[in-house]
Amino acid sequence: MASLTIADVNALNDEQYETIFGNVIEHCKRAAVKIKELRPFNNVDEICEAFEKYLDSADVEEKLAVLKSHPDLAGRLAQQGELTPESTAEQRSAGLNSLNEEEKNLMDSRNKRYKSKFGFPFIICARENKVQSILGGLDTRYKNTYEEEIENGIKEVKKILKLRILNIVNQ
Repeated sequence: MASLTIADVNALNDEQYETIFGNVIEHCKRAAVKIKELRPFNNVDEICEAFEKYLDSADVEEKLAVLKSHPDLAGRLAQQGELTPESTAEQRSAGLNSLNEEEKNLMDSRNKRYKSKFGFPFIICARENKVQSILGGLDTRYKNTYEEEIENGIKEVKKILKLRILNIVNQ
């Protein structure tokens, strides 16, 4: 699905760059606004690293804003068809669009419990997981501290952004 070369990326005007890369981090166009200034890139890894460094250099408030911008897995937005195209495809790849009633109830209750404890949705790279591992992750990570979950959430966002960039740019 990747269709842009590095030369194409470097030649994009600012508006095109922000549009194409604006959801590499879910609903975080401000990252693309900052990263576009770092062009030219030599390869796709440099683009990924730039977005990862953006997250690493963010203060706790910005990290929380990034985490809070993600949808619940198999949540209300997914059920109403209101996810971003990227999130829709990612949740579908994990099988979250075809949960049975028991799985829906488990996912919903575990999502609510997690969000109630941490104040942001559970984030996991859906493209690298399936329903049972996501449900297990919700249980396992619920036992973590607030600080650990901010760190875990950001690590998962980095996995997601890399896969999204690889969908955009040829290696």
